[in-house]
Amino acid sequence: MQSIKNGCLKLVRGYNRTSLILRILIGLVIGVILALLVPGWTWIGEFGNLFVGALKGVAPILVFVLVASALAQNSSRLDRRFGTVIWLYMLTTFLAAVLAVLASRLFPQTIVLPEAASVSTIPQGLDEVMHTLLANIVSNPIQSIADGNYIGILFYAVLFGLAMKACASDNTKKFMNDVAEAVSKIVRWVINLAPFGIMGLIYTTVSTSGLSIFTDYGKLLLLLVGTMLFMALVVSPFVVFCYLHVNPYPLVFKCLKESGIPAFFTRSSAANIPVNMELCKKMGLDKDFYSVSIPLGSTINMDGAAITITIMTLAAANTLGIQVSFPAAVLLSMMAALGACGASGIAGGSLLLIPMACSLFGISQDVAMQVVAVGFIIGVVQDSVETCLNSAGDAVFTATAEFIQWKKEGKPLPEFLRKKKASR
Repeated sequence: MQSIKNGCLKLVRGYNRTSLILRILIGLVIGVILALLVPGWTWIGEFGNLFVGALKGVAPILVFVLVASALAQNSSRLDRRFGTVIWLYMLTTFLAAVLAVLASRLFPQTIVLPEAASVSTIPQGLDEVMHTLLANIVSNPIQSIADGNYIGILFYAVLFGLAMKACASDNTKKFMNDVAEAVSKIVRWVINLAPFGIMGLIYTTVSTSGLSIFTDYGKLLLLLVGTMLFMALVVSPFVVFCYLHVNPYPLVFKCLKESGIPAFFTRSSAANIPVNMELCKKMGLDKDFYSVSIPLGSTINMDGAAITITIMTLAAANTLGIQVSFPAAVLLSMMAALGACGASGIAGGSLLLIPMACSLFGISQDVAMQVVAVGFIIGVVQDSVETCLNSAGDAVFTATAEFIQWKKEGKPLPEFLRKKKASR
């Protein structure tokens, strides 16, 4: 008996030590093989149902505690540089969401969902979208959490967080932070079992729809990655140029090389904070500034997350035949930008916020969680590119905010920027 116990413990330790990416890939392959060999074993699909159900249960609580805790912990002691970097973080996150809307309209995608999808109510036009939005905002907060009404959850989380910031003691704020960490840990436990869930979902999908589903997933992944690369190499450099009036690419490429590449493999903006700190030190930035702005960026600078939330939501709408007007899509961009700020520090955090955006168009939580599950299937690549974009952006815009202040004070920019400008 003891030898069996020791063997099981070794198996669990080996499982936990293996990269999540590798485990998901193995689960995906096993699901495909089983679907082709034994399509009648429908009980395998229950692993997918359990995984989606667990996500559906914990995601509303996660959104509430993350947003409320972040606002309660927020420091208001900001100088001009902090105001600038916060503006840059929020501006580019919104621009990323708008870019995702345009990309989705140019290259519309649909999703093969693991189960037959349905929509609770199809809103017709912006007025009905706004009616749904306003009605959901003021619904009962407890009922909102129970029903997965993410609009109401976000609204009351903001109010609760601001109220706690104003009147709560430091110990209470610390308790809120501990609660957020505890819920985040529960999410990590659920995601740690994602390979089994992906196996079940892929089994169900392949056994009913065949291998053609991977063509649809590949197109969706290509749109996500292409939009993120366009954001990193075109939109973000343009924003930097508008403020510094110098060639932005030396700064952008430096941050992509020294911050983005490590983040691509770690797949965690939080884990990449020390890397960004060292990069800011190399660029000669003020430690008192970047030691706050970099951790802040890992929380609210979420360009990649905004792109993921927007594209996946619009793909779900296309799948269900929902016509999304451009004003409604812009409203979605604003929601995606705000929601992306709550995705920090959580593996697959942006995927867990997709239901909040889906609720804007009357897409039920059951369907939205199937979209989340599809996100985990393509997340092997998508999440790495997303983290690369987010983390490199933290360093780019921290440096930009600092260099704006340098220019106002008549201080010369770093040599690597001035050399590139002179050579042109």
